[in-house]
Amino acid sequence: MAEGRQPNRKLAALIAEAGLSHANVASAFVLVALENGAHDYSAISRSHVTHWVGGTQPSGAAPVFLCEALSRRLGRTVTPEDIGLRTPGGSSGIEVDWDSDTLSALTDFANHEVDVDRRQALGGAAYSVAALALPSSSWWTRMAQRGSARSGVGTFSVGEGDVETVRELVSAFSRADQRRGGGHARSTVVHYLTSDVARLLHGSYARGPVRRAMFSAAGELAYLAGWMAFDNGQHADAQAGFRIALKLAAEADDPPLAGHILRAMAHQAVDLGHASRGLEHAAASMDGTRYTLATPRERALLGVVHARALAASGDKRAAATALLKAERDLANASAGDEEPGRVFFFGEASLAHETACTLRDTGDLAGAQREFRRSVRTRKAATFTRTHAVTLGYLGAVQARQGSIEEACATWSRALDAMDGIHSARTRAVVANMRSAVSPLRQRGISAVAELDARAKSYLAAK
Repeated sequence: MAEGRQPNRKLAALIAEAGLSHANVASAFVLVALENGAHDYSAISRSHVTHWVGGTQPSGAAPVFLCEALSRRLGRTVTPEDIGLRTPGGSSGIEVDWDSDTLSALTDFANHEVDVDRRQALGGAAYSVAALALPSSSWWTRMAQRGSARSGVGTFSVGEGDVETVRELVSAFSRADQRRGGGHARSTVVHYLTSDVARLLHGSYARGPVRRAMFSAAGELAYLAGWMAFDNGQHADAQAGFRIALKLAAEADDPPLAGHILRAMAHQAVDLGHASRGLEHAAASMDGTRYTLATPRERALLGVVHARALAASGDKRAAATALLKAERDLANASAGDEEPGRVFFFGEASLAHETACTLRDTGDLAGAQREFRRSVRTRKAATFTRTHAVTLGYLGAVQARQGSIEEACATWSRALDAMDGIHSARTRAVVANMRSAVSPLRQRGISAVAELDARAKSYLAAK
């Protein structure tokens, strides 16, 4: 240790509280760094963490990545100050300016996507639980007023045909995502949003409803860009996409769309281990007109994610109540409803999938297996291939936890069959978990285990 360097007792204390070894911390750190394309940090090891605890200041975005890794483990927000570290410029790199101009924020989003090296150097690349703070209630009113003031500005006219074109392309991109995963064509979605659609948002509108419709359509496209990034494990990009989508929805004064986006943010937070923040966002997605103005199908989607967040937060009774409410809402959906295109994927199979995840998280493995089976049975696999593969993966994991390893291997083999041509971090995670589950059994001579492990290893090597 260099002379005069003081041990970082704050960092040591939080690592101890998390119950992690220095090797565990390094692994968690690398996972966060790789999610954000920061491959320069892939060699971080136990010795690096030991040096940090000893008083060495990590460079670049490392403090932000470390905060996120510890936040996920501890279930609460950890800031650089909490672990005695600094970030470039003395900033935590996680502040969110909800009041910034929406169109300027869209430009920043484009730069965020393109200039990866710069945003990593500034420490702003990591998905951050601290950046999940929701805007105030008065913010929504201010944003709707700001949107109304845009009518009539711009040098070219935007009409209903332009809105319809954007919606048609959002629909096409959404269907491609459902079939091929978020890693397929996402760069095309982002480019279209930040070029052609951004130009339309700067146009003039003869009528307020057209302007609101265009901002809503742009919000759906930004949401899709965020969702595709989430599916592909690019969590910082997803978080940035969801934020700009929420600003566009607010300017459009479109509460159901805002609820849809908040639901996605809740889903991501829960998946990353931030249960309390996920529950905040899920509850916000169902607040007031975000829920009451939504169609029954979308209400069911909001409700089942709320149930998952409740389960992740340990409230089994409330989660069960929320599941029943979501089931009733979906039962009230009918073919004659004027539904937004964004909910085309949500039906019995999706409800069963999310219900199974909720039951699994409350410890009801038998119930989870039943619902995962229902999801597999009722889903149109050729149309919703990515989710079908993930569902099979989750079903296999539940079967393995119940001790039915050969049955799990058969299910996982079906999942691998379905993954052909899919580009998704969620499918990769499913396969990695397969290998982890069967690793203790590799030396026991079980042919189903050996065959599955070989297939899973080959799949991961090819990705």
